[in-house]
Amino acid sequence: MTSQPSGRPLRIVIGAVMYPPDVNGAASFGHRLATGLAARGHDVHVICHASDRRSHTAVEDGVTVHRVGSYATPVHPTARMCSPWRASSEAKRLLAEIRPDVVHVQSHFFIGRGVINAARRMDIPLVATNHFMPENIFGYLRIPRGLQSVTAKVLWRNLVRHYSKAATVTAPTPRAVRLLRENGFEKRALPISCGIDIDRYRSAAAEYREQHPFPEVRTVLFVGRLDEEKHVEDLLRAMSLLRADVSTRLEIVGDGSRKETLEHLAAELGIADRVCFTGFVDDEELLAAYARADVFCMPSIAELQSLATMEAMSARTAVVLANAMALPHLVRPGRNGWLYPPGDVHALAKAVDEIVTDRSTVDAMGAFSEQIISDAHDIDAVLARFESVYRHLIDPGRADDPVEIHTEMAS
Repeated sequence: MTSQPSGRPLRIVIGAVMYPPDVNGAASFGHRLATGLAARGHDVHVICHASDRRSHTAVEDGVTVHRVGSYATPVHPTARMCSPWRASSEAKRLLAEIRPDVVHVQSHFFIGRGVINAARRMDIPLVATNHFMPENIFGYLRIPRGLQSVTAKVLWRNLVRHYSKAATVTAPTPRAVRLLRENGFEKRALPISCGIDIDRYRSAAAEYREQHPFPEVRTVLFVGRLDEEKHVEDLLRAMSLLRADVSTRLEIVGDGSRKETLEHLAAELGIADRVCFTGFVDDEELLAAYARADVFCMPSIAELQSLATMEAMSARTAVVLANAMALPHLVRPGRNGWLYPPGDVHALAKAVDEIVTDRSTVDAMGAFSEQIISDAHDIDAVLARFESVYRHLIDPGRADDPVEIHTEMAS
């Protein structure tokens, strides 16, 4: 249940390249932020890419969504772009019509850049949240490894140039804030979690596990895009090395450029009968997948927070995560799961074995996972945090400066 804010309702524009029906962490966060703020009484507008070349506006889940015509790209089946002149003109027109109190962008590309520049020219308070890492797009653009370092520097400079136009910048974790600073962003940045509607995942899992208290087969789960930076092949190789006496299966939820390659690898490893590739699933099927899981694994090396991991933890699931980027913020080793060196499939297999072998370990670690999320990532606290950022920018004299919060609360 989303609580009501203090102070007058605000008119808020959220600029997002990705927004549902797009499926990824940034799109999910944008939707959760928009609908959560609307439920708290604010007038919320989203400016995002349309799924075709036609611009249109509709009210979706209590939010006015303005979709700007965009074009498919050859780099990825779901990636779309909007021409700079269209992004600029549409952003300027929409902000003039909406007249928001504050603008909050989720990307510096395409329509996001158009919204940034229009807000800056119109002197509208501007907040920017970073979900970007160059590694997330190298698999799409097929940048040769020898050129990735140089390309990353260029991409970071581009982000810094545009996000420096914002009055306040946020990132999902302290590690993500540090990454901004390491790559040349000199203004203050606040770590604010993307947040989770914990009850949604917790209640679905509780209902399923009450009906299936002693599953004969343990389930290891991965949820995410099946693209290069996720390193799902490491998880498949680890599954072939498991030594636990208990039967264990792997469920892989998601789609992407490497799905067919991963299916072939599962067959080569002789584990195809223990691996289920579901493809994209709807919300109810995703909740069911989290409920079935005994262990959630994230082998990715490019996570600024990992919403999928947080969703699994909300469903009281133990985790085994690569010791990379922001993932360590979600693990208390030995209490809710384990970290392993990225790429070390033997260490990954050992960590999964240690958890799935004992039902009491599965349950205890899962309970502690849920506690971590409850303590630091509840969506109501996140929405209140962003409200405080907005109000301070709108009226610094009447709203306190949102000082950086403690690492545990931000992570």
